[in-house]
Amino acid sequence: MTLQFVYNGQDFVTEAQRSSGNGLAPEPSHFDQTIQAGWSDRMNRGLFRYHLDDLQTRIMPGPHGYVAQLNIQRGLQRRKPEEILSIKQEFNANQFNFNKIDPEEVIFEMTKVVEGRKETGQLHERWRVVVLVNVSPLEFGHCLFVQEPSCCLPQVLTSFSIQVGIESVLLSSDPGFRVGFNSLGAFASVNHLHLHGYYLHHELQIESVPVKPLVPEKGFYRLLDSPAGFLFYTESECVVKVARAIYQVTDFLVESNTAHNLFLTRGSPPSDQIQDEKDHCSRKGVRIAVWPRTSCFGAKDESAFNVALCELAGHLPFKNKKDYELSTEKDVKDVIERYLLPEAEFHKLEQHLTRHLTDL
Repeated sequence: MTLQFVYNGQDFVTEAQRSSGNGLAPEPSHFDQTIQAGWSDRMNRGLFRYHLDDLQTRIMPGPHGYVAQLNIQRGLQRRKPEEILSIKQEFNANQFNFNKIDPEEVIFEMTKVVEGRKETGQLHERWRVVVLVNVSPLEFGHCLFVQEPSCCLPQVLTSFSIQVGIESVLLSSDPGFRVGFNSLGAFASVNHLHLHGYYLHHELQIESVPVKPLVPEKGFYRLLDSPAGFLFYTESECVVKVARAIYQVTDFLVESNTAHNLFLTRGSPPSDQIQDEKDHCSRKGVRIAVWPRTSCFGAKDESAFNVALCELAGHLPFKNKKDYELSTEKDVKDVIERYLLPEAEFHKLEQHLTRHLTDL
């Protein structure tokens, strides 16, 4: 019988901190313990495509502090991606999907309880969320959050899946727990609705980078000194409101055939300037970065790394040792720039989304 993980708002960790020195790691929450124990169990039982040891890691010199990791096995042994031809491509039951996995890959099913009952009303949906191991892991604890697999939803975000992603970050006491999403055309490999979750214990610039307010009452900002994109921020009491606002943005991107990546992480409150140490280290809330980008269809052919959710956030899993050792910050920025929207197109999108969220 599948393990059931039942939670409510009282399980959210509201006082997380990013250590400014070499402090002790935070005490794992029940959520962390459940994922980590289940993931390690499946690794020890040989259910993965390769054994993931501690990855060789280096922090690239430069102001962006990119976290480079060497993960040759993932590039060689991961499942061949589904051929994607459209951001709105329909689910195809004949292709690989998460109804075809080994049931032993499932770690648990998530259910939220509100006032003693299963949550059904906040987003007018009732879904089962299945958490399973990613058998081609990027990092420790790499898992997938799949919204009601039997519904066979394509890889298009829903308000509910966004809410689950935010709440999963809040359930973790570890500021290194990350959640992300790749749309079709943005290096999603499987056209079956899922989010990624994994642990990366190195600090990323996205956790505290300055932002420009756009519609701050909706938690909506523009990233500064980062790949051109948007940022939402929420603490535990505003998750539903912000999830709906994010959905308004991603739904517009889908309808306009704009590929996109999301990255969710503990982060400091939004500010348009460099913060003092206390605010810089605060991780009470969740930052949700949304990057609209040019669509990529067909084979994934970048030799060094593919530009998807973690690469845009500054985490770079390299496929080969030469690029891992020799690539510079400028090399990385040049690759990433090829996948971003042209400046004029991004500015037009920013204006439209700002008006759209202001009018809601």
